[in-house]
Amino acid sequence: MSLLCICVKKARLTGTEEKYNSYVTLKLQNVKSTTIAVKGNNPSWEQDFMFETMRLDTGLIIELWNKGMLWDKLMGTHWLPLMKVHHSNQEGEGKWLSLDSEVVMRNGEAKGTRGATGNSVLIDARFELPYDLPESEALELQNKLEVLNNIMDHEIQTLEKQHRRATRSLSGMSEDSDYTSDISYPTQHQHNSSAHQFRRDYPYRYDSLERDDSREYSGRYDSFDGYEREADYYQDSPTHHPRSDSESEPLYYNSRPPHLNHDSPAESRRSFDNMSRQSTQEYSPTDSRVSLGNTSRQSTVEYNQQYDFDTNPQMPTPAKLRWIRAFEQVCARLNERNSLLENGDILGDLPSGVAHNKRSWYAHANGGPPEHNPFYTSIDSMPEITPRKKSVPLVSDLTMAAHKRLNAGVPSIMVARQSLNDEELKMHVYKKTLQALIYPISSTRPHNFVVWSATSPTYCFECEGLLWGLARQGVRCAECGVKCHEKCKDLLNADCLQRAAEKSSKHGAEDKTQNIIMAMKDRMKTREKNKPEIFELIRTMFSIGRNANLCHLESVKEWLLEDGTTKWSAKITITVISAQGLIGKDKTGTSDPYVTVQVGKTKKRTKTVPQELNPVWNEIFYFECHNSSDRIKVRVWDEDNDLKSKLRHKFTREADDFLGQTIIEVRTLSGEMDVWYNLEKRTDKSAVSGAIRLHISVEIKGEEKVAPYHVQYTCLHENLFHYLCETSGGTVTLPDAKGDDAWKVYFEEPAQEIVDEFAMRYGIESIYQAMTHFSCLSTKYMSPGVPAVMSTLLANINAFYAHTTASTAVSASDRFAASNFGKEKFVKLLDQLHNSLRIDLSVYRNTFPASDPGRLQDLKSTVDLLTSITFFRMKVQELSSPPRASVVVKDCVKACMKSTYQFLFDNCNELYQREYQTDPSEQTNPDDHDGPNTRSLEFWNKLMTLIVSVIEEDKNSYTPVLNQFPQELNVGQVSAASQWHWFAQDLSYALQEHEKERLCKSSEYMNLHFKVKWFYHKYIAAVPPYKGTVPEYPIWFEPFVMQWLNENDDVSMEYLHGAYDRDKKDGFQKASEHALFSTSVTDVFTQLNQCFDVIQKLECPDPEIIVRFMKRFAKTVNKVLLAYADIVRRDFAKYVGRQKIACILMNNIQQLRVQLEKVFEAMGGDNLDRDAADILKELQQKLNGVLDELSVTFASSLEPQIQASMQQLGTQLSKVKGSGQVSLGQASHRTAVQQESDMVLSPLMDFLDGSISMFAQSCEKTVFKRVLKELWKIVMSTMEKTVVLPPLSDPRQLLLIPGNAQAKIENVSSRVLNHMPVKMLQDMTKEAEKNLSLRQCAVLEMALDTIKQYFHAGGNGLKKTFLDKSSELLSLRYALSLYTHTTDALIKIFVSTQTQQEQPSIEDTVGEVSIQVDLFTHPGTGEHKVTVKIVAANDLKWRTTGMFKPFVEVHMIGPHLSDKKRKHSTKSKNNNWSPKFNETFHFILSNEDAPDAYELHICTKDYCFAREDRLIGVSVLQLRDIQEKGSCACWCHLGRRVHLDETGWTVLRILSQRTNDEVAKGFVKLKSECRHREEVE
Repeated sequence: MSLLCICVKKARLTGTEEKYNSYVTLKLQNVKSTTIAVKGNNPSWEQDFMFETMRLDTGLIIELWNKGMLWDKLMGTHWLPLMKVHHSNQEGEGKWLSLDSEVVMRNGEAKGTRGATGNSVLIDARFELPYDLPESEALELQNKLEVLNNIMDHEIQTLEKQHRRATRSLSGMSEDSDYTSDISYPTQHQHNSSAHQFRRDYPYRYDSLERDDSREYSGRYDSFDGYEREADYYQDSPTHHPRSDSESEPLYYNSRPPHLNHDSPAESRRSFDNMSRQSTQEYSPTDSRVSLGNTSRQSTVEYNQQYDFDTNPQMPTPAKLRWIRAFEQVCARLNERNSLLENGDILGDLPSGVAHNKRSWYAHANGGPPEHNPFYTSIDSMPEITPRKKSVPLVSDLTMAAHKRLNAGVPSIMVARQSLNDEELKMHVYKKTLQALIYPISSTRPHNFVVWSATSPTYCFECEGLLWGLARQGVRCAECGVKCHEKCKDLLNADCLQRAAEKSSKHGAEDKTQNIIMAMKDRMKTREKNKPEIFELIRTMFSIGRNANLCHLESVKEWLLEDGTTKWSAKITITVISAQGLIGKDKTGTSDPYVTVQVGKTKKRTKTVPQELNPVWNEIFYFECHNSSDRIKVRVWDEDNDLKSKLRHKFTREADDFLGQTIIEVRTLSGEMDVWYNLEKRTDKSAVSGAIRLHISVEIKGEEKVAPYHVQYTCLHENLFHYLCETSGGTVTLPDAKGDDAWKVYFEEPAQEIVDEFAMRYGIESIYQAMTHFSCLSTKYMSPGVPAVMSTLLANINAFYAHTTASTAVSASDRFAASNFGKEKFVKLLDQLHNSLRIDLSVYRNTFPASDPGRLQDLKSTVDLLTSITFFRMKVQELSSPPRASVVVKDCVKACMKSTYQFLFDNCNELYQREYQTDPSEQTNPDDHDGPNTRSLEFWNKLMTLIVSVIEEDKNSYTPVLNQFPQELNVGQVSAASQWHWFAQDLSYALQEHEKERLCKSSEYMNLHFKVKWFYHKYIAAVPPYKGTVPEYPIWFEPFVMQWLNENDDVSMEYLHGAYDRDKKDGFQKASEHALFSTSVTDVFTQLNQCFDVIQKLECPDPEIIVRFMKRFAKTVNKVLLAYADIVRRDFAKYVGRQKIACILMNNIQQLRVQLEKVFEAMGGDNLDRDAADILKELQQKLNGVLDELSVTFASSLEPQIQASMQQLGTQLSKVKGSGQVSLGQASHRTAVQQESDMVLSPLMDFLDGSISMFAQSCEKTVFKRVLKELWKIVMSTMEKTVVLPPLSDPRQLLLIPGNAQAKIENVSSRVLNHMPVKMLQDMTKEAEKNLSLRQCAVLEMALDTIKQYFHAGGNGLKKTFLDKSSELLSLRYALSLYTHTTDALIKIFVSTQTQQEQPSIEDTVGEVSIQVDLFTHPGTGEHKVTVKIVAANDLKWRTTGMFKPFVEVHMIGPHLSDKKRKHSTKSKNNNWSPKFNETFHFILSNEDAPDAYELHICTKDYCFAREDRLIGVSVLQLRDIQEKGSCACWCHLGRRVHLDETGWTVLRILSQRTNDEVAKGFVKLKSECRHREEVE
């Protein structure tokens, strides 16, 4: 692990200081760090960062960003290769690195940068020196390394081409593979292990992409890969004890044991054990320490010889070897991997044995060790698709079309703009505009009010209230003479000058009139002079020539000065239709409303509608107006008919209750209008509510055929909008307005002043202006910024109509229906706009590209606009269930995603080559251009890469924008779910086709599986439609995973044989200094680790498929381990004589069992499927049986030595003299017996000490115990048959002695006694020296205790319970105990245990005897009397050449018969094979034992004179069978002999040694006698 220290110091940026607020980002693999943001073009950070890395073949990416309001901008990047970073503990001044605009990628990794930006950054990069290496020493070693590099440069160049060929052909490593696991079985998939994701076998060459400023980092540390690997399991502890099965470490891909001499130049390469690239996270199921080294096999070649530099010119010189050693030491200190040695660049300088060791794996047929085997390394189990930061332009032609639409607009979908082509209307609007602008109301002179008291009753011009005296004082204009209350003066808006002119002309004051007209002229000239741009804009907008414009302008002035004051007149028709939401003034809560309408001095009244708050009148009134500054006053009253009201009518003009009013300027009327007017207050104390609907028709003299002012305003607004768009190149220029009324600003000045003055002059409502501008903007709704303006406009329109206040209770739909703009017109506009927005949102990826932040804001505004339209339909139109905006947007998003996927699918290869294939010279597979096919899977990898980019773009760019419906729409999630839906359908169908043909390699299917798994878990698993569900993709790949597992069987078996053969060739040496097993076990489980690691990293979410995978892998484990066990069992006999190798082989089998248990736990343990668990459990039992078999074989090989030691023990035992009882309770006797026991055991213990000590060191604990058990069995059985019950020494007795070491001595006796006559058996009893005395038995008992303690070894050996309960010890002790039993006791034991003596007579009958037995017990004495009647014999099978005289002998067998009759015989019958006897005999039994302690032994013999009678057959009848009945008559089958078990033969063996006991001799003769051979010619 190397510690990289980075100090970000400062930067130099091109440009002004104000535009920068920059920060630096550092990226190493998947770790990212960022500095703070600093303003200015020379920012200074001075921030330190530290990274830990094990890969020095990668690089550090340095990015400089400028922080923006919404988006940060990349100002440059630099790729710094870690191989160029020096090592130091001191912070330096740093290096200036120039920044480029783009990172060059190759095979998914950064390889350089290009495109200079002019910016640079000062970076100090260094590797921290470990182990406190002094700076001076580090510098010195660096200099030495440079010298060494210079010496070797020319050799490297010559070997480069050869190395590249070798790497490609022999390494077996896929360039993009990360599957080089070198840790214990099983290994789990580790998340965020970045170093594991991009592992390579050799560092990239930094050739053409290498930058000059990167070369400033001096010091080239090319890494070496050592040839010698040692196990470092126990390096943490100074001491180590032999490992037991419970303490066994997990297996790693281990190397050969160390052989190198410390003087060898290759010795120093041991320091490379820990330099291999590995995952940043290691895992072991037993929490054991994971070996970081030992990733390649070691050679068994020993390099103890001295190099002959004179005779071998290829050998390196001593000086060069010293440099190599120094180089390796520095690399070991810096924990670097040396790529030169790994790549074979200096193999030519090393001994051929070392080079052979390095390449020995690659020459193997199965591809080398698992981490170099292409079968595994070709599988990329941790893929990661890096999406492009830039937006992928999917449909470039559509995007261009969208840009054209932005410029040209889409007028075809909008309401027709007739005003643009109506020249007559345009000319009239032109003149009206001039009238409004030459003398605008906003700049007219206000009234000059002064306080005034009326001397006679006068009425207010505004409210018609009384003005009289000081109590009701008012104000009066000094210019025009208008009178009103103080509170009403602000309601007067007529121009003072124009009113004064009109009044003076009517009263004949010509002088005053002329003066006023002159004042108005002066104001108009000033206006024309100060605002020429307004009139120029009006002229150019309506395409009027300059001269014509001057003429029209003069005529407008004349009209305002003359016609506008004296000749203006109009006819007004007002229809009072209805009112709604009036306030209740009566006590009943209602009102009796009526309406008064006043124009000038003319006032008219409607009828009264009693008790109604929503009255309907439909009354028409006609008026003539001669003053354009007059106003129409419409007031609503509540009529009261009580006495109080009648009195008030006599004294006041307004006795009824006021309900509200609306005042309409006459000059704002034109044409016909049907309008709802809100009722307003007259004073602050008024309480009003509701609205009134009026239909007004105006006919102005001279303008009878002219359109209404609203139509004229529409013409003006549309023409002005169209003109401004044309002058700005087809785009909309949006005004920069702020504040609450910013939505009422439609244009920039002076255009905004034109429409405002026109609306003010002719009474155009602000809501009408807004709706007109919304209609105009709809023709350019895709221009930048327009959707936001339209959304704001429509929101305010909605607020105007839908948000009712306390003063109005009119429904929103009714108010909208009375709109001057036109209900149907605006609804149609919104419907067409809604459809267009849906179409554009359905291709939002092209219409609103993610690369343009402005367009993204337009996308957000477009959705807001759709929401406003939906709100309008719900609240204003009051539709019951209009389409919800969230549903519409979601449908559009899905439609866009579907078209996007279809385009990706149809143009996959073209898009991938354009966006991801940076090297134009890189060759592409011609099959890929045809789309998906069964010959390649590359199409799906490319498609997945493109889909990931789309999803990332949706998640990062579009989700933050389309966030108006967080509960209903998440674009990133919808994108992921949609793309996966269509991708899954296509891929599942494609894999079904692949399953039929299977033209691709299984590793390619596995790689695709891993990539699909990564894709699903990263983007799909957490998406709501799929969250918590079991995905289907494992089912698609199951056949291919099974195919790979089937192929893995062949690879595993091939690898197994190769590993075992290498291990055998090397002499089964230990895997490491502390390991007790050889490397072949490690190799086998390393290979199984690779397979299981692949299965584990699949992280299959389907439990049923996991069950099938585990079952299949269990079969692989079963096949491989049984094959290994069979090989070991086959070869074990060859190595039995070499005990250490035999121990290693048994340890190997035990290690298989230990690792198999770990495999079982890693596969799920108790949670594993029953079928798979049964396979592994059965395998464990089989391996246990194999180990037992090997232990027996190994222990049996020691039996001859134990036999020899036991014979010496017997010889020593025979020297023990003495007879009589020995009391071990007495100290003197016990000491003497102990000394004799030690003397007797010395031969055996000498052998056991030497052997067992060696076994304890060479065997695993479990194996050692098994060997001890077998040795214990052999020692006990050998002692029993050699010492306690010694074999016969007469050569005539050596018949059919079994050779099995486990056979009991009783079996020996049975074999002997079954095949020899009784005389021969009696002859062996003459060897009295082999009978054990009581003292000798005591010595043996003491010896047994000593042997038992030895095998127990204070708890380190066999358990006491096993020793005490072992059948061999019990048999031996039982045999010893028999030496102390009396003859009667032994016979009683014999009768009680031998219950199957008649078995041979059933299997092979030689005749039968009819017998009747009666049992009688004397009631007084308790003696038993047995009466036996021999009736006859039948079918005697006996062939003889002489006289045949059969007779029957009856023997009573049992205890206490020495003084009683034990034998009776019948008379013989001549030549009769079915003789009849009818003879009765009596036996008297002792009362000391029950009858069940006795048996009848019946023999049929052929009488012969002068020689021994010949036995024809024998049968046994035990009295226990007739004890309950007391009598029995039956036919007894005769057999050739009686059947005895081990106890019976042991008793016979003991009794046969008692030559002075007649009872014993007779008993042995009876039970050992067999049928004689027949005498036939």
